[in-house]
Amino acid sequence: MRDFVRGDVANLRRPARLPTSTDTVLELSTVAAVSNINSSIEHLAGPSLTEIANLISELGSMREMLHAEGQRVQREITGYGHLSQAAMKSTRMIADNLSEWKRAADDLRNG
Repeated sequence: MRDFVRGDVANLRRPARLPTSTDTVLELSTVAAVSNINSSIEHLAGPSLTEIANLISELGSMREMLHAEGQRVQREITGYGHLSQAAMKSTRMIADNLSEWKRAADDLRNG
């Protein structure tokens, strides 16, 4: 690691030299090679990137659908809760009325 850092620092300390025509040719060939490599990478990665973009879009759609479905289920559960409470009240009222009728019938028999 130290050698790597020292090498970088040594390169920075070297006096700058004027570019030559050989340097220009090397730079142009390097730029062309990098451009060729970038083009190849884009060509190879293009379908994968398109597929990833499609998957992201599909996942977003699924997320929206699941969110809407979760809200619907929550509304259904709330509705069933209200229905259950109403059924318990009705059952209590029926049980209370039957108790009163039974007491009234017992009073008539005993009375």
